[in-house]
Amino acid sequence: MLDDFLFYVQYGINHVLDINGYDHVLFLLVLTVAYVFKDWKRVLILVSLFTLGHTISLVLAAYDIVKINGALVELLIPITIFVMALFNIFTAGKTNQKGVGLLFFSALFFGIIHGLGFAREFHLLIGGSSNKLLPLLEFALGIEAAQIIIVFVVLFFSFLMQTVFNFSKRDWVLVMSAIVMGLVIPMIIENELIA
Repeated sequence: MLDDFLFYVQYGINHVLDINGYDHVLFLLVLTVAYVFKDWKRVLILVSLFTLGHTISLVLAAYDIVKINGALVELLIPITIFVMALFNIFTAGKTNQKGVGLLFFSALFFGIIHGLGFAREFHLLIGGSSNKLLPLLEFALGIEAAQIIIVFVVLFFSFLMQTVFNFSKRDWVLVMSAIVMGLVIPMIIENELIA
């Protein structure tokens, strides 16, 4: 039982930290780059909503409630990252709180899309297992743990760049979001539905 728990938690951690699947890291980067440590509650809510969305789509796929074209999902994932980076560019340096609800909804919705990207592989992993919910929750715990690590690193670098290197928050968000956009545009263009 403990071995299964550790396996699925580790699997969730590896899913997020996989160097070949860096889209997850890029999304977390653009989701949290505009924040600093004092915003930890909002960041935790955003990341948890993303994990919840991820888990919802995995549950729906594991129980064969939803099936979706893999190529479409693989196109939508970099688009969600691009949209989040674009949102950052348009809102960098602004303190308007009106978009918070939209941001929370986007984190949940984009989590659903990202979860669908992994659903097929996870479905194959648990196969015909009668107990699918427990492995899903253990996997989600691993995802959340890895995401918290990534978010801590993002917040640390944001702090470092803004405090030690004197970047303005606005410039830091603009630069990081532009870099991420530059990384995801080829992912969009090279998708089999577009290429």
